[in-house]
Amino acid sequence: MKYYPVHLDINNRNVLVVGGGGVGSRKVRTLLACGARVTVVSLEASRQLLDLATSGEIILEKRSYQSDDLNGMFLVIGATNDEKLNRQISGDADRLNTLCNIADRPEVCNFILPSIVHRDDLVITISTSGKSPALAKKLRKSLENQFGEEYGTLLRLMGAIRKKLLRQAHEPEAHKPLFEQLLNSDLIGMIQENKTDDINALLFDILGEGFKFEELMER
Repeated sequence: MKYYPVHLDINNRNVLVVGGGGVGSRKVRTLLACGARVTVVSLEASRQLLDLATSGEIILEKRSYQSDDLNGMFLVIGATNDEKLNRQISGDADRLNTLCNIADRPEVCNFILPSIVHRDDLVITISTSGKSPALAKKLRKSLENQFGEEYGTLLRLMGAIRKKLLRQAHEPEAHKPLFEQLLNSDLIGMIQENKTDDINALLFDILGEGFKFEELMER
């Protein structure tokens, strides 16, 4: 395994995207969804980026990249089709020990971005270590079909139950059999079919009083 898998917390972190086309726009959307403070530097910008800049969601600098654009940045993403510029961004980031990803150029990155399947806080990532984006895409589509939106609801429910049990001073080790029972039941099917009464009956059987699906999902 060449790369160390890690999920980064970029909430309120300064992130630079160089390139304002389709690839850069997609990167910006994901960065914003994760709470980053995004600056885009590009001579050209997509309509989406222009709209985001107008609404104040990003900073857009319509000019050429300069090395000092990296000052104060937590990470940088290069999304240009200019190989010389991409290598300059990579070299600048390396000198500053800044995290750097260059789209479709794993050889000049110090981290790569996986394909993603997400259902609320459930995030499944697929990486081929940069060897085959086509295979990563195929696997992502397969996982998207396998894990529907009900898995996001399931995760929210599990999180709410865990939080409530911890407030009741239960030992974390004592939770394991309870969660195993829930996950080995047909709970996911009940959620998928919106069978609230059946879910509540299951929660009562396993967890006892005080665990109602509707109330837990409001937390």
